[in-house]
Amino acid sequence: MNRSYEVLSDEGKNPIKAWTVGVPFEDEAKQQVKNLAGLPFIHKWIAVMPDVHRGYGATVGSVVPTVGAIIPAAVGVDIGCGMIAVRTTLRAEQLPDNLAPVRAVIERVVPHGRTDNGGRNDRGAWQDAPATHREAWARLKPGYDAILEKHPRLGRGPDLGHLGTLGTGNHFIELCLDESQNVWVMLHSGSRGVGNRIGSHFIELAKEDMRRFFIHLPDADLAYLPEGTEHFEDYVQAVEWAQEYAATNRQLMLDSVVAALRASQLLPAFGLKDAAVNCHHNYVAREHHYGKNCFVTRKGAVRAREGDLGIIPGSMGARSYIVRGKGNAEAFHSCSHGAGRVMSRGAAKKRFTLEDHAKATAGIECRKDVDVIDETPAAYKPIDAVMAAQADLVEVVHTLRQVVCVKG
Repeated sequence: MNRSYEVLSDEGKNPIKAWTVGVPFEDEAKQQVKNLAGLPFIHKWIAVMPDVHRGYGATVGSVVPTVGAIIPAAVGVDIGCGMIAVRTTLRAEQLPDNLAPVRAVIERVVPHGRTDNGGRNDRGAWQDAPATHREAWARLKPGYDAILEKHPRLGRGPDLGHLGTLGTGNHFIELCLDESQNVWVMLHSGSRGVGNRIGSHFIELAKEDMRRFFIHLPDADLAYLPEGTEHFEDYVQAVEWAQEYAATNRQLMLDSVVAALRASQLLPAFGLKDAAVNCHHNYVAREHHYGKNCFVTRKGAVRAREGDLGIIPGSMGARSYIVRGKGNAEAFHSCSHGAGRVMSRGAAKKRFTLEDHAKATAGIECRKDVDVIDETPAAYKPIDAVMAAQADLVEVVHTLRQVVCVKG
C-alpha cells in the first residue's frame, strides 16, 4: 500500500504517523515523539509534520490529540505563536530600487528585539503604547485579571508593553512578492512575555502535580494536567486567553506596518486585496476527531481543515506559501508550520559565516550581521522537500519570496 506518511510504532504505545518522506527526522525527535505516544490519554495516534525537529519538552512539528488531559510543554511557552499575511494592491515594479528605507520604516514603527535584559529600557517593548494598542489591551485585560486572581505571579512582567511588538529569534516581518508579482505583508510572532510566563508557570505546576500523584514519566517535561482538576481548568482559561493575545498582537503589528508604509511617501497609495490570514501554530484547541471530543495540541503545526487558509513560511532567503487545507483526517486536519530546523542555533553559529549568510540572502533587504547567523537559510530544512512531503495535507495557493525581512 502506497502511503504518504511513515508509521512508527513501539509495543504498548500509540502509533505515530509521520509525514516525513524525503525530509530529515532526527533520532532525538523520534524518541521525543515515542515518549509522547506512550501516554495513556493519546487519542488514536500522533501526527508528525515534515518540519519536525527536537523541541523543549515536546517535538516541534507534532500534532497531539488527547482525551482527559493536556501536556503544557507540548503547547510550549510561545503560546499562540503564528503567522499573519495580507495581499496588497502594490506591484513589484512600484517598489523603490533601494529597499533599505522601507525596512527602516517598519523597524521604526514596530518594537523588535530585546535589550536591557527585557527591563525598563528594552527597545523591544513599548515605553508608551499607542492609543490603538491601549484600546486592544482594554478588551483583553478583564480576561487577564481573572487569571491573575488565582495566579498573581503571572502579572510580574510586561503585558500591554509587549502588545503589538515582534520579539526575537525566528520572529519576523516581511514584504514578499507572489507568483504574479503582487506585494504581500507577512509577519510571525506570538504572545510574547505574558505567554511565556503562562506556559512556564503551568509546566511547573504540571510537574508538581506529577510528583504529588507519584506519576513517573519517561521525560519530566511530559507532565500533564488531568481534566477535572483545578490546574487543568485554570490552564485552559489561561492558554485560550494567551492565544487571543497572540492573534491581537499580530493584527496590531500588521495594521501598524500597513499604516506606516502608506504614510512613508516611499510607495504609491495602495489598498488591501483580501482579509488577512491569521493562524496559530503553537496552540491547543477543542476539536472532534474519530468520534470523540478531544484537545488537539499543535506544536509547530497549522490547522488545515478542508478550505482553511494557512501560512507556511520558509527561512530567510527561502520561499513561503499561502496554502489551503485538504482536511486530511489522519493528520487531524493539520500541516507544517514552516521549514523546520536541521540544527541548533549554537551549531548554526559555529558552522556558517557572515559570507555564507550574505550569499544565502542575496537580493533581500535584511540584517546580515552575526546576531542572525542562527536564522540563516541553511540552518533549516529545504522548504521544497517539506512541501512535497505534505502534498496530501495542503494545496499551494500562493508562492511568496521575501524582498524585505525585519528580524528582532
